[in-house]
Parts: sequence; C-alpha cells; structure tokens
Amino acid sequence: MRIARLTAAGLGAGALFALAAVPLAASAHVTVTPGDAPAGASAVLTFSVGHGCDGSPTTALTVDIPENVLSVTPTVKPGWTVEKVMVPLDEPAEGAHGDTVTERVGQVVYTAETPLPDGYRDTIEVQVRTPDDAAGTTLAFPVLQTCVEGETNWADLPTDDGAEPESPAPTIAVTEAAADEHGASTASGGHDGHDASGDAAASTDASQPAASEPDVLARVLGIGGLVVGVVGIVLAIAARAGKRA
Repeated sequence: MRIARLTAAGLGAGALFALAAVPLAASAHVTVTPGDAPAGASAVLTFSVGHGCDGSPTTALTVDIPENVLSVTPTVKPGWTVEKVMVPLDEPAEGAHGDTVTERVGQVVYTAETPLPDGYRDTIEVQVRTPDDAAGTTLAFPVLQTCVEGETNWADLPTDDGAEPESPAPTIAVTEAAADEHGASTASGGHDGHDASGDAAASTDASQPAASEPDVLARVLGIGGLVVGVVGIVLAIAARAGKRA
C-alpha cells in the first residue's frame, strides 16, 4: 500500500515538473509581442531575451526585417547602441508617406554596451508599418543572438507538421485592416476628419445620467430631525431645572 502511495506521489510530482517545464522552455526563446497587427498600420514590436548562448552573456541582437516592410523605426535604448543596415530595393516602391523609396532597412542591430548576463531579461523595440496587402499572412523577424562565446540564430519557421522548431523565429500574424465606413483607419483617432477626443467626450456625456434635482424631501426630514433634537435637549434641561427647584 505504501509503495503504491509513493508511486502515485512520484507520478504526480513528475507531472507537475513536466507542466512547469513547459513555460520555462517556451520562455527560453527570443519572442516578440504583440503577436498580431492590422495590415497597413504601425505597430511597436517588442523583442524579449532572457538568456545567453549556452550560458554565455549576450552582446548583440540583430533583427532581420521582412522585404515587404518598408517603414522601420528602431527605439533608442539606454545601454545599447542601435544601427539600421540599409539594403537597396530591386525596384523603387512607394513609401508610407507617398514618397518613392529605393532602399529599405534590411536589419536592425542592437549592441549591448555591457554584455547582458545569462538569466537576465531585456527588451528592444522596433516600430514597423505592416504592408497594406499583407492581411492573412505571417511576418517573420529572425533574430541573430550574438554572445561573448557563440551565437544562436532564431530563424527557424514552423514545419508542415506543426512541430515547433528548435530555434523558432519571432513572428506576427497580420490581420485585416481596421477601417471605418469611409475606408480610413481610425485606430489613432482623427483620421476620418473628426476630432476623436470630442466624439469620445460627447459619447461619455451622453452615457452619463442627468444630474438629479436636489432631494427636497430629504432636506426637510434632515432639518426636522435637527429641530426635534434641539427640542429634546431643551425639555431635558427644563426637567432637570424643575427637579432642582
């Protein structure tokens, strides 16, 4: 009986350990958030790293930018230097502001001024504009993690059988563009020619109930209570005075 209990306890502990190991293994990757973004919209992608290369401190993170992403703005980060590596386009293309561009950001390289020790987490941010025609697709942002000793290339894409690769590339899913009835994006407000803050204020005012008129009855009752209290005090004083006399 005791052996059976010990066996059950061992299986239970093993199951708990296995479940606990899942998020730990998942967190060992270089990841990106958010996991999705609308087509034709700006999104700030946050890349996270919480480990080195087999224990070796991280010295640099190089993010590969998809060929169809033409607008890239890295975030300046204290403790890291940042560089945009430009590459020529095969053909000129229209930029996010309607201008003609002949080159794009092929890579964004963050280099740590002090190597990031293994087991310590840090993040970098890159703002991108997703392509207008990319809805329903997945954009991959491979990251080369360079360390004091060695490197890890997070560039593997999911396989056909759905199994997670050994070094998965950070990816985001591109969803349908968010548009109003005129086809203009209203995510940041004001793109449809209206003041979004004014509309929001009007909506808030409309949703609030009108201020109720002062409750006259409550005030009368309150004043009446005060009067009764004062009368009671006066009668008590008079009664004491009569007893003394």
